[in-house]
Amino acid sequence: MGEATTTAATTAWPGEQLVRAAQDGDAEAVRALVSGSYPHVLRFARTLCATPQDAEDAAQEALIILYRRIGMLRATAALGSWMFRIVRNECLRRARIAMRRADTARRVEAVCDPVEEDVLARLEAEAVVAAIVALPAELRRVLILRDVQGWSGRAVAEELGLSLAAMKSRLHRARATVRSALAAQEAGRG
Repeated sequence: MGEATTTAATTAWPGEQLVRAAQDGDAEAVRALVSGSYPHVLRFARTLCATPQDAEDAAQEALIILYRRIGMLRATAALGSWMFRIVRNECLRRARIAMRRADTARRVEAVCDPVEEDVLARLEAEAVVAAIVALPAELRRVLILRDVQGWSGRAVAEELGLSLAAMKSRLHRARATVRSALAAQEAGRG
């Protein structure tokens, strides 16, 4: 019976007499009021805030407000509801900040991703151009006409005075050489 009474006493909000003494400026009463309110404030914060860290921070902020503004509390019996509103407002403020940060991060990511992709695409294009330029002239011409300019196989063969089979053979060698050069560059970066 004594344990249940002790537990109930330690879990109750600080009494009106302590609140009045704190409002009158009694430093010891203010300390007792803040420490006696802490478990309740933290419980509110844990149910309202998104993360345990936010709950702890909101509870601390609410206790600071209690300490600074205890004189503004009109009805001493309203301590619990007053603290609940303070904690709720602090948790909402923290949620808004988190949402703004997340939104800002999404916008930065949305801007950075295309820029990063553009840079990577340019680097890849430069590597492809360098590999094509390094080809022997007869392979480079076949590759450029067929793969870059999009000519048909027959048109490329006629333009270069080759049989269709010879043009295909050169095109195959050109593509294989470019692939090999790009793979070597990739291996050199890794």
